[in-house]
Amino acid sequence: MNMEKIPSVKSMEKTLHKIINDKCSVSRYGDGEFTLIFGKSITFQPYSEELCLRLKEILISNNENHIVCLPDIFNSLDTRTDESIRFWSKFLGINRDLIYKVIDINKDYYNAQITRPYIAFKNKGRSNEMFNMFKNIWSNKDILIIEGEYTRFGFGNDLLDNCKSIKRILCPSKNAFEKYNKILQEIKKQKKSTLILIALGPTATVLSYDLALEGYQAIDIGHLDIEYEWFLMKISEKCVIKNKYVNEVKNGNNNIQEIKDTKYINEIICKI
Repeated sequence: MNMEKIPSVKSMEKTLHKIINDKCSVSRYGDGEFTLIFGKSITFQPYSEELCLRLKEILISNNENHIVCLPDIFNSLDTRTDESIRFWSKFLGINRDLIYKVIDINKDYYNAQITRPYIAFKNKGRSNEMFNMFKNIWSNKDILIIEGEYTRFGFGNDLLDNCKSIKRILCPSKNAFEKYNKILQEIKKQKKSTLILIALGPTATVLSYDLALEGYQAIDIGHLDIEYEWFLMKISEKCVIKNKYVNEVKNGNNNIQEIKDTKYINEIICKI
């Protein structure tokens, strides 16, 4: 019998309760971050040695006001859709040994799937509760969104309707890490009481950690907005979202028009 120890990854509910109760920052690792750690580029982020080293560093870090999240894929994939099972089974088949070499097997990790609570699960009944827990995180808060130019997080839906105010910094949709220092410098102009939401691929993983060290609460928020759009549409397969860049769908960047909405335009405080 194979008694190999597997990574400890807490449930999505425990992860969200931790963020709500402790107001901690969040760095998430998925297939893209691990691919970069293993020396390869991904679609929108070329490999760089500096990014690789930072991702490795943060993966085994322990800071009181910051959590590191892994995908909950090491024990069972029974709750997943067939497509999700195929994807993660293949990924683990190729990379399991490499992952075990770079993580701390004795560390309690939190759940990276919190930002993807809908499309990949067979039972979609929990999704609404997950989205409501996220809304609780930014309820009546001033938030700053750090995002790719065409991400448009929370635009056109009610995901952020309960926050106090929204500002946005638009970053390059490809190779954002190249502008890392400039992005960090702009964020640090904001008050420490501002909640920072970052939808910027692997750059978000690093930014959330560095901002936590500076005393901010920063959350690597990933694809939550796209998942919320799919949830509202009640669909079971990934699809294009009008005017938002969806990197995981064929032609996911073909239907992006200029946004003329005054409220959205006024939220943008900087474009990098």
